[in-house]
This record gives sequence, structure tokens and C-alpha cells, in this order.
Amino acid sequence: MARLLYGIACATLLGWPLSAQVEQAAPQPILEGAYSGPVVYRAEVVAEYPHDAAAFTQGLLWHDGALFESTGRVGQSVIREVDLETGEVLRETAIPSNQFGEGLAHWNGSLVSLTWRDGAIHRWDADTLEPLATREGYPLDGWGLTTSGEGLIHSDGSATLRVLDPESYDVLRSIEVTMNDRPLRRLNELEMIDGLVFANIWETAYIVAIDPADGRVERLIDLTDLVASVPVTGRDAVLNGIAWDAENGRLFVTGKLWPKLYEIALVETGAQVR
Repeated sequence: MARLLYGIACATLLGWPLSAQVEQAAPQPILEGAYSGPVVYRAEVVAEYPHDAAAFTQGLLWHDGALFESTGRVGQSVIREVDLETGEVLRETAIPSNQFGEGLAHWNGSLVSLTWRDGAIHRWDADTLEPLATREGYPLDGWGLTTSGEGLIHSDGSATLRVLDPESYDVLRSIEVTMNDRPLRRLNELEMIDGLVFANIWETAYIVAIDPADGRVERLIDLTDLVASVPVTGRDAVLNGIAWDAENGRLFVTGKLWPKLYEIALVETGAQVR
């Protein structure tokens, strides 16, 4: 597949959806010199599973053989454990009804969940989903959250990821994310996979894999065909949710208000992002 994906980094820098930019961009000459951009993959569906079509998915993770999900919207935000095969909610705890739930991560036997603009970070018992502690007054927007060897990695919709101390939530360091040396914004739900931070790009059909050492996007995953096949309508029903079953090498994705969750395999293409 030798096609060129034109202007993706520029589109995101300007705040436009990536898919719109790919469709509308005028042809550009192929630049001379060795290609140094991200490796581009497409997603191949391996299996489909039921998913709660009323769930405004914000965080997704696989831990200890179980699937966990956080959902958003004021008055509807919850933390839940879900049966993968049936989509049945096995247990669920509500986030305070005046808060908008966001990303979710596991740390040392507990689940940590963000809120969007409420300044609250919650900690839950991973076995019971009972609340353990809450940090109030957090100064940053909460979007995505994942776990790394350094601590927790947090996104706020900008081109900056932050490594947080998992106990105090102090910022240990910042990671400026770039694709082809340009800032990449709209980083949303996060998942750590084999040393790379996978991130949904909000309101697009793309996931990127970021090297946390320098913020460079190493991979771009094009889920355009999958997203187009999902029987959903409405602007809010976007791709969002990445979970990695490390033990079995399974990668899961879903979206806000999607009726299905998908196990996917990544297939390398010859596409380039200039």
C-alpha cells in the first residue's frame, strides 16, 4: 500500500479531525529523502463482543483477566467491571453524580479514575470497586490515564502528556508529543503497550503509539474502515477506548455509545505520513 497520507500532523495541529483532512487534502509531492515518520498500520477485526450502547466510554483496561471501564457524562459516570463475552456489567460503582468521569488506570491493587473538569481524582479497590480515596482540587483537565514504570501517565487533550506520582499525583515530568516534528494535540484515552503509550486522537479514526522517552509518534493506526462499519450516529459516538491483554496478546478497542467492542490485529502498511 504505497499511498501517502497527506497533512495529518498539520491537520491535528490546527485542531481539525484527521479523517476530514485526509479526505480533503490536495495532492502533495512526495518529499525526497528517507522516510522518518511513523509506521502506519490498519486494523483487522479478530473478534466482536457486545458492548453497552449507553456507555459513554472514557477509560478501558484489562487487568487480572477482567475488563474494566469508566464512563462519562454528569449523572451517568461509573466505574464498572464488564464480562467480555456477554457485555454484562458484573459490578459497578457510581462516580459522584455532579462529576464527569474520564480516564482509568490500575496501580498497585487499586483503580485510579479521572474527572474532566471537576478537579477530582478517585481511587477504587480493584477487587470490589469500593471507593478508597479522593484527591480534590487537581488543577488540570482529566482526559486519559494509563500506567507506566515511572508512574501514571495523564492526558488533558493537549499535545502534552504528564507522568504523575501515583500517590500524590504530582507531575514528575512532561512529555511533548510530536508527529513528524509537529505537536500532536487531542490526545485522549491512553494505554501502555510494550513500552509505547497508545492514544486515541479525539474525534478521529486514528490511534497513535508514542515513545514516552521523547514523545515521538512511532506508529499510526488507521481504523477508518472499522469506525465506518459501526452502526452508530451522532457526533459524540467516536472511537475511544483501548485495552491490552498482555498475557494473551489481545488488543481491544471500542467507542463512546458503541454497541460492540472489537479485538483487533494490527497489519503494517506501506503508507507514509509526511
